[in-house]
Amino acid sequence: MAASCRLKPLSCVAVSGGTHGNEMSGIFLAKHWLRNPMELRRGSFAVTPFLGNPRAIEKCVRYVGRDLNRTFTTEFLSSTEAEDEPYEVVRAREINQTYGPKGSAQAFDFMFDLHNTTANMGACLIVDSEESLLPMHMCHYIQTHYTRSPCPIYLYKLPGEETYSINSVAKAGLTLELGPQPQQVVRADLFTQMRDLMACALDFIELFNKGTVFPAFEIEAYKITGRMDYPRYSDGEISAMVHPKLQDKDFLPLNPGDPIFQTFSGEEILYEGNTTIYPAFINEAAYYEKKVAFAKMEKHMFSIPGLQRE
Repeated sequence: MAASCRLKPLSCVAVSGGTHGNEMSGIFLAKHWLRNPMELRRGSFAVTPFLGNPRAIEKCVRYVGRDLNRTFTTEFLSSTEAEDEPYEVVRAREINQTYGPKGSAQAFDFMFDLHNTTANMGACLIVDSEESLLPMHMCHYIQTHYTRSPCPIYLYKLPGEETYSINSVAKAGLTLELGPQPQQVVRADLFTQMRDLMACALDFIELFNKGTVFPAFEIEAYKITGRMDYPRYSDGEISAMVHPKLQDKDFLPLNPGDPIFQTFSGEEILYEGNTTIYPAFINEAAYYEKKVAFAKMEKHMFSIPGLQRE
């Protein structure tokens, strides 16, 4: 284990609901907290809730021009204003100026981003990489103290890839991805679960700010290696569906030779990889347009050094 690391206490924390305008748990939680901010209050730091994509929320769609949660890269944040640019590019620059700028000393200390998925992801905790010390300690705290369900950790950043999500404008961040939940629907059970997870995460920040020493630990996490598209005809149309034996098996092992797709005439298509993987976001509704049937994940154990405030 590496030596314990020291970080400055957190003072400015933001929570985004509605980064995607049809994922309702985060939208209604953010609206609830805008009306009832006391629920987010802790003694040592301030929490600012906000609606990520107001226009998409109003229309109850994922986005109106382009995916906001893929728009926080240098290419978009540094682009000059154009007459015909998508609304989400304008909104990304606004968010970056309010809660960033990305990579600056002035940026918010931490940002939460609240999502729902149609995939069977459970209460998934999404971090850019295992090298993000504070979020990994937060995940470990949540896994230890939130006992209602397992909370798998999804590491989304591919090697050499720039962080692109909304919470990357802050110094550190965590995404909550709860499912399965239909788009455009709010479910009381997942709403309550997300609310409780947020309370647990805020408790962790309060403990850290007050000087609690968090020791080093080993933790299991799933790291993305690539993405699998659906089989397609020569004209680009999808030619097969996710196989019933793979459906809803997020974070479970997929071995070489296991069925992954079923053609519309009923034929099986098998996984041809050489090693076992752990698929996630299986058959996610929003990923059809992205040509993603599931994310290919590897399961790893990571050694995380201890943490305490400066």
